Amino acid sequence: MSEAFGHFRVGFVTGATPDKWAGVWRTRFARDPLELVPLAQEEQEDRVREGTLDMAIVRLPIDRDGLHCIPLYDELQVAVMSTENVLTLAEEVTTADLAGEQLVLPHPSGWTPEVEQLAWPVMTVKDAVEVVAGGTGVVIVPMSIARLHHRRDVTYRVVSDLEPTKVGLAWLIDNDDPWVQRFIGIVRGRTERSSRG
Repeated sequence: MSEAFGHFRVGFVTGATPDKWAGVWRTRFARDPLELVPLAQEEQEDRVREGTLDMAIVRLPIDRDGLHCIPLYDELQVAVMSTENVLTLAEEVTTADLAGEQLVLPHPSGWTPEVEQLAWPVMTVKDAVEVVAGGTGVVIVPMSIARLHHRRDVTYRVVSDLEPTKVGLAWLIDNDDPWVQRFIGIVRGRTERSSRG
């Protein structure tokens, strides 16, 4: 597909940082343009499957049917809270510490605090952080997302007993484009002289 578009398109989910690999690509393959495309987590898998992207850096889990996926790294989950929240006195928190809190966005694992939860409307992470800034509840997100939505009136603490989220590189099994192999080589740290690169 990249040859048809004249360039190589790699999506990246919010919070992922593809700059290191893109920099290597631009150094090695300066004549072959690489386009980085920001993605919401809700669309990451569809964009790869429909062929509008050659590959995508995705937040796992995804449905791997028809897709290759290389795990890249783990990311800690954090609770974003108002700077006035008593939990800010701790360096880290646990789900037990959060048992009395309102969870402003649903947690992907299905975990919820013990108190009766309010029926929150559907909202973006940015909107949820704004609610939290007002002193209501917490939002649990990967650390990079918390940093992206940083404000002076909120902070975050690592939730030590939640499994880290995983980030991976996904592409269609049927996509045997040589540029895909080039990008995999970069992600895996192969040198420019590698026989597979």
